[in-house]
Amino acid sequence: MKKNRTTLFDIPIDQLTEEQATSELVELSEIIDYHDRLYYEKDKPEIADDEYDALRRRNIAIETRFPNLVLTDSPSHRVGAEPATGFKKVRHAVPMTSLDNAMDMEQVQKKFLESIRNFMRELHNTNVPIDLVVEPKIDGLSCSIRYKNGHIVSGLTRGNGIEGEDVTANVKTIKDIPCRLHGDGWPNVIEIRGEVYMSDEDFLKLNEQQELTGDTLFANPRNAAAGSLRQLDSNITANRPLRFFAYAWGEVSTPFASTQWEARQMIKKWGFMLNEPSSLVEVVGSDFADLEEYYQKLYTKRSRLGFSIDGVVIKVNRLDWQDRLGFDSRSPRWAIAWKFPPEKAETVIRSIVIQIGRTGRATPVANLVPINVGGVLVSRATLHNQDEIERKDIREGDTIVVQRAGDVIPQVVEVVKKHRPSNSQPYMFPKHCPVCGSLLAREKDASDTYCTGGLICADQAKERLRHFVSRNAFDIEGLGEMNIDLFFEKKLIQTPVDIFTPEKTD
Repeated sequence: MKKNRTTLFDIPIDQLTEEQATSELVELSEIIDYHDRLYYEKDKPEIADDEYDALRRRNIAIETRFPNLVLTDSPSHRVGAEPATGFKKVRHAVPMTSLDNAMDMEQVQKKFLESIRNFMRELHNTNVPIDLVVEPKIDGLSCSIRYKNGHIVSGLTRGNGIEGEDVTANVKTIKDIPCRLHGDGWPNVIEIRGEVYMSDEDFLKLNEQQELTGDTLFANPRNAAAGSLRQLDSNITANRPLRFFAYAWGEVSTPFASTQWEARQMIKKWGFMLNEPSSLVEVVGSDFADLEEYYQKLYTKRSRLGFSIDGVVIKVNRLDWQDRLGFDSRSPRWAIAWKFPPEKAETVIRSIVIQIGRTGRATPVANLVPINVGGVLVSRATLHNQDEIERKDIREGDTIVVQRAGDVIPQVVEVVKKHRPSNSQPYMFPKHCPVCGSLLAREKDASDTYCTGGLICADQAKERLRHFVSRNAFDIEGLGEMNIDLFFEKKLIQTPVDIFTPEKTD
């Protein structure tokens, strides 16, 4: 139901009493928070942009007239704050530990399930079921948000687990983090913990903007999220598309749930997004079928979730069991991360283009529908050479399986031919350079094709310049890829000799 403004909002600001202003600021905060959730979380706005802007303008105007009434969770805090001189280190009330890892079901059984049964006497009988909560392991930056009386008071990064960086001003700009807890039932003091992350789509858009402004591109969504949260100027953070998944808590003044699953539902009720899809599974004896089924399903769909994950987190559901299990030197005994192996993912080839290197080598590259592969958003894959394309029968429009290992460009593992469009045509390797029009030549018994244009080919010329100024050659600082492109286009530098030739002036 649409949340409308009250008649109180019709009173001119200069006629408001302090009591009326207090009441209106509280209501404005609730209404703006309500519409923020509709717009940013549900994509279902109920009011036009000008109406929303009018609410914010009135909020700022009242705060300007009554600065002593500004709420700690005011909507105006979401647009940033004064730049800090540096991040203060703050001790966590409850340490932020890391999870132990398992790489396969055998390790999950031995390092986790068996240790739980050995630790708790009543579980020695393997027929006693253990209820587990399973959820995606988000690849982002851990953060702890502290609330007192329902209002946000601080935000800390994990740091070293004992002390974290105070990023309070920055977390207030993240739309997924409520400045005031919703609903009821929350303890007077509670630390909500989770992961600051960036969606695949937002990451692509951010890097496009970085490229337009000449700024450094981020390697992956996780790095982009971490770099965006750790900004001394919270206005920069406010302009970055950061999001937050909640999945745990730190210090809490009073218990609020008896199970992990119930706690997740309470956290959701208070206004947080949860890391989904999650599930409750039961393990009895050596029957791990439900656990393995969840893992396999999530592994299959990980590239289509829209955000980076690198495994499954498994937690004991009963909180009284969690308390008894406690922690070892660095990790909880009641939770473990079952990590994913190197990832393969399916996507579609939008087009095939030929790239010309500094030696003239013509390398075919597939432009892909962007897909998350191993925590990196991939939009291109190498096709190596003409023989590789013909051997695998790779075509534009094909659905393919790509695999990435380390930081190298992904490779096409196979073509999913059952998804091939009916009008598909074999790819014809070009006979002429797409850059300069020169003949593409291939020696007998050789696998690679080369542009015969030499330095008249702009791409060859620029690649040779980039190599010349690189760290492995002359190591000339300030002449990076963008500057080489700029100077080349303006014809200021065409060959390495031009770098050392003073420009003639009249």
